[in-house]
Amino acid sequence: MEKPGEKPLLKSVFTGENGDVEEDCSEKFPSVGPMLTSKLGGFCNRKFIFKRLPILQWLPAYEARFLLEDIVAGLSVGLTVIPQGIAFAVMANLEPQYGLYSAFMGCFVYCVFGSCKDLTIGPTAIMALMVQVYVGSLGANFAILLTFLTGCIILMLGLLNLGFLVQFISMPVTAGFTSAAAITIASGQVKSLLGLPGRSNEFVDSWINVYEHIGQTKLWDAVLGFTTIGVLLLLRSLRSKWSLMGKYLALSRNAVVVIGGAALAYYCSTFGSKPFSLTGTVTPGLPPIKLPPFTTVLNNQTLAFNEMTSMLGSSIIALPLIAILETIAIVKAFSKGKSIDASQELVALGMCNIFGSLVSSMPITGSFTRTAVNNNSGVRTPLGGIVTGVLVLLSLGLLTDTFYFIPKTVLAGVMIAAMFFMIEFHAALEIWRTKKVDIIPFMVTLVSCLLLGLEYGMLIGIALNICFVLYMTSRPNIDQALLRTSSGIEAMVVKPDQSLIYSSIEYLKHEVVKRTDKTQVTTVIIDGSNVSYVDSTAAKIFSSTIEELALRGRTVLLWNWNRSVRCTLIRLNKVQFHPLFKNGGLEQLDKEICNESLP
Repeated sequence: MEKPGEKPLLKSVFTGENGDVEEDCSEKFPSVGPMLTSKLGGFCNRKFIFKRLPILQWLPAYEARFLLEDIVAGLSVGLTVIPQGIAFAVMANLEPQYGLYSAFMGCFVYCVFGSCKDLTIGPTAIMALMVQVYVGSLGANFAILLTFLTGCIILMLGLLNLGFLVQFISMPVTAGFTSAAAITIASGQVKSLLGLPGRSNEFVDSWINVYEHIGQTKLWDAVLGFTTIGVLLLLRSLRSKWSLMGKYLALSRNAVVVIGGAALAYYCSTFGSKPFSLTGTVTPGLPPIKLPPFTTVLNNQTLAFNEMTSMLGSSIIALPLIAILETIAIVKAFSKGKSIDASQELVALGMCNIFGSLVSSMPITGSFTRTAVNNNSGVRTPLGGIVTGVLVLLSLGLLTDTFYFIPKTVLAGVMIAAMFFMIEFHAALEIWRTKKVDIIPFMVTLVSCLLLGLEYGMLIGIALNICFVLYMTSRPNIDQALLRTSSGIEAMVVKPDQSLIYSSIEYLKHEVVKRTDKTQVTTVIIDGSNVSYVDSTAAKIFSSTIEELALRGRTVLLWNWNRSVRCTLIRLNKVQFHPLFKNGGLEQLDKEICNESLP
């Protein structure tokens, strides 16, 4: 009973024309104003700041005993990223120093915005390959601008909480893409491994180039290259041997072979001999801090911002997508079952690229190899990234003269050895064992990436996977059972296993009518226990299904449908649908069938 002065409660029922109590099925359009106020208001509160700046969460809880472990991990990652960064820059058709410019800013920025202690942001083989494909001979300014644009797009997706979009890219597609990228990268390094001329990094073109120039193989480049691969694989196997010494020797294996190769080349040069192709001059010193180039000069022509972006083409979309895929996949792999905030990782990755563009970085993303090194080194917090960044800066200031003597074949060996473990053979076997049909998007993505390029192969894989999903949603499973009432009346119960939308309703209609004709029952009961949503197209076709069954002399009952779905159908045609809805157990259903069957 309402108290005096109290506002009456809103009712969800009303009285119909026949005096029966009926549901109020009116629908109100969502109020946009309060929703926007709630979202925009969240940008100013304490919870949002702590969410977007994870350093405010882990730094106050930092313990002194973590420091040594973070320093060791940071040094291990630094010794890995320095030779890799140089190799990636060469792969991207940039001067070697740009690989080091790309290797330190991401470490600093991710320490503030990142939420995964193991993840390291920097240059990667896949991003270097994509830069080479799109930027080619356009010059470093295009790569730096691409870094800035990539960061802006990723940051925007993160701030709009669109991290969930990566859920639409399945594991078979991701595994196929990663495997194809590894094969493509390794194929592109064969020419440097053998000392052959040519610049192609695409899979097919790389092997054509090797076939055409195999006679020009440089013996000592090939010997040193294959030796490098062998030593790397041997050192990697020492991770579980020789206790602490073997562990850290394995973690720093890239630095070991690069230092050894450079020392050998320098030793040979003291005798006036140059048996290896060398990296060459690396510009010393730290990069200037400046805005990314929004104009540039190419072939004596000044290009404006819109002309530069036009020349970059689809890379402005492809690189952010690939960067997001790499980072989210790595965070998931090292989260150890913990939930991850994909949107925050996008914010962190976007900021890393934007700040990186201020120091002439090429596009960067999460590195699986260095993240594994970080994890194996026992890192405790993202502070390890600061140590890595400082080590890279020191190498830029003090060691660039020694980089001149690094043999290209050693860098190629480093790349090829790393790619061996990126090809996901285990994922293919796991997919085949778990669900054989999922091997199709894996293989299609793999082959498409190898033959058409990584970006097109990825899009083809995603499109195929979406087609699989759409097909499954358009073919719901329909359980069928025959029911005999206490009075001897036979009825058929059909129960779809999912919600009804425009893509699945025609199939349901066809199956219900076909099964009704086959069983020749007089009453059809459609159990809606599993139906939580019906769209307008499905409601309209569902109405025509009931009409068609009525024309065939069948009685239709709608059993155990939830309120939301009932209201959707009643709003379409109250007269048709309202009398058909029934609820309760089998006894109540038995009575309803008998009542409906009475003349």
